[in-house]
Amino acid sequence: MTLAFSFNLLARDGKARRGEIAMPRGIVRTPAFMPVGTAGSVKAMYMDQVRDLGSDIILGNTYHLMLRPGAERVARLGGLHTFARWNGPILTDSGGFQVMSLAGLRKINEKGVTFQSHVDGAKYEMTPERSIEIQGLLDSDIQMQLDECISLPATREETERAMELSLRWAERCKQAFGEQAGKAMFGIVQGGEDEKLRLRSAQALSAMDLKGYAIGGLAVGEPQAVMLAMLDVTCPALPEEKPRYLMGVGTPEDILESVARGVDMFDCVMPTRAGRHGLAYTRRGKVNMKNARHAEDTRPLDEESDCPASRDYSRAYIHHLVRAGEPLAGMLLTWNNLSYYQSLMADIRAAIEAGRFAEFREETRARWEAGDLPPV
Repeated sequence: MTLAFSFNLLARDGKARRGEIAMPRGIVRTPAFMPVGTAGSVKAMYMDQVRDLGSDIILGNTYHLMLRPGAERVARLGGLHTFARWNGPILTDSGGFQVMSLAGLRKINEKGVTFQSHVDGAKYEMTPERSIEIQGLLDSDIQMQLDECISLPATREETERAMELSLRWAERCKQAFGEQAGKAMFGIVQGGEDEKLRLRSAQALSAMDLKGYAIGGLAVGEPQAVMLAMLDVTCPALPEEKPRYLMGVGTPEDILESVARGVDMFDCVMPTRAGRHGLAYTRRGKVNMKNARHAEDTRPLDEESDCPASRDYSRAYIHHLVRAGEPLAGMLLTWNNLSYYQSLMADIRAAIEAGRFAEFREETRARWEAGDLPPV
């Protein structure tokens, strides 16, 4: 295995890219989807299951792990990999999004953010330096800069202010991170729905010569067309030889369209959250397992899948579990959903390698639009 962090592009098909991120703890095949392990666990899943589905990397959350059990405690217990029994790479986000969306009594200034915990009301200060320190204590392999993620829509003045502050914080995070063998710090492009601000942010971050770049502040309620328009502007402005990570995205359709624009990495709570609420993602689109049409359907969710949750349990049984409020319902549907997401990513990678991504994209969309098969 490599002792350094590197990104190698193996194939291109249009703007879609097939690559590999190499780190001491393993290789991440891109385009990659990272299951979200917010508080040190991928909800309703064993880590062995997550690994067996083909996940090369998972995401941990700085904000939640800082509040409990605490970054210093995780460090004393051997770091997040040992603590959670995950031996592959881990990316940690900076905590900035949760500070903005969950914490109370926030106060933002040049130094950082002071806020009140949503757990117990305790007051904390998060600076760029402290965010990097926490991520170091967690011992994550890819660490994200602290940024200010604002809600959309917002005025241009507010968007520009937050974008410029995020750039200054990126410089401070870079200094705090320093040189760490085999690890990387990514910057985060901001700029809301403004193409010129997005371009300025991407260019300024590119000049910092970071090891990777994320695109933040999207998938926060804006129409998909807006998100894709921002990618059309941002991706070409980022270095070709560095990985590109679209934060918090998304649906299978979002992923497919974003890969077509040159994105390499994704994360989202959607497959796990949907599973806990009775929704299955399949090759034929979304299937609502609360629906009475499944009550006597003996077919599995997907007879062609390698995943036991998709292949070996009847729709009737899963429907019963959902309606009865049994925890096993969320476990099986999450297992199915993450299996589908990783299968989709593997098929995307194969299509790019074969030079037929455009055809695969159309075939996949047509299958989703055709919808689930009716009960027999």
